[in-house]
Amino acid sequence: MILMLLGAPGAGKGTQAVKLAEILKIPHISTGDIFRANIKNRTELGQLAASYINNGLLVPDEVTVAIVEDRLSQPDCVDGAILDGFPRTIPQAEKLDAFLESIGKKLDVVVNIVVDDQAVIERISQRRVCPNCKATYHLGHRPPKNGVNCDACGHEVVLRDDDTPEVIAKRLKEYHSSTEPLVDYYKEKGNLIESIGVDGIQESLDNTIRALIMRNA
Repeated sequence: MILMLLGAPGAGKGTQAVKLAEILKIPHISTGDIFRANIKNRTELGQLAASYINNGLLVPDEVTVAIVEDRLSQPDCVDGAILDGFPRTIPQAEKLDAFLESIGKKLDVVVNIVVDDQAVIERISQRRVCPNCKATYHLGHRPPKNGVNCDACGHEVVLRDDDTPEVIAKRLKEYHSSTEPLVDYYKEKGNLIESIGVDGIQESLDNTIRALIMRNA
């Protein structure tokens, strides 16, 4: 089964994708992780991606599509995958549909996680990440035990360059103009489910959604 998580930056897609990957025993594919790995290694792709991400812009289709298609072609995706952060535009969605059809698969379920913009800004601006082991924290809900250093490795946690309120606002504007139209796109296809955030924090997918996903697995 191919599952996609849709929602604004900071809606909780990554958190839910990790949980669902464990339940469904299929890989979690995050374009954000792919780009951050390239940025850390200072590859040509990473530097190009950084020029967009650090300014709160989405990475262009041509930089993204081939990477995702290649990842979906890997042996560990034979039973499916969870897409997090892709597609982000209707042209990307159309290319994904065509690619999946070419390999005899389809996008089975799209879960749209709905969270208010202001809650997203407040949530992301308090997010911290360990640059060493990639553990993530939230100053309001799950801070490091001493407030400064990673619980796992002791490295000082940091605010990512693309997590400042100014950059988040730009990302939300881009999301509403480029990605939000996917809600109607997938509604028309009949494979969209909406999951409403609780107080701006998407804690978990409810039992009905989990049951539906399991039936389609």
